[in-house]
Amino acid sequence: MTTPGEKAAVDWLVSAAPDPGACRREWERDPLGVALLPAGRLWDVLVLPGELGRATLDVLDPLTDRTGPVLAGFGASRLGFFVPPGTASHWIGTGVRGAGRGAWIVVPYPGRATRGVRWEVLPDGEGTLTDPVLLELAMHEAAARAAVGKVRSP
Repeated sequence: MTTPGEKAAVDWLVSAAPDPGACRREWERDPLGVALLPAGRLWDVLVLPGELGRATLDVLDPLTDRTGPVLAGFGASRLGFFVPPGTASHWIGTGVRGAGRGAWIVVPYPGRATRGVRWEVLPDGEGTLTDPVLLELAMHEAAARAAVGKVRSP
């Protein structure tokens, strides 16, 4: 059973597909519960290493009313933050990969368990994305906290 929040998330996500209706039909029938959706139209995705991504999300959560969607890759080894289109083309950051125009993202069906990729933060269905400036500041804070922790560790 799909909740209203999950339905809104599905509606928003399929609107990025070249053929939203076909995407929805295939996605709902797919036993794996994943779809390939194009980046660069409604969003770009910045992919951070898992440890930095998790720490960044921990810093980001209290700073904003609503974080944009976040995907967790296999074993949470990477986290993908949905940011405004165009962000990936000018993002510079060690260890951060950008997926923008021309890239395709593996996206799980909201509310369904999959074996690989999963939603860490579900889309709200309204198009809320993570502010890249705020994301960058949160990344710096997370990295600084990690560095301080390593210095203090015996």
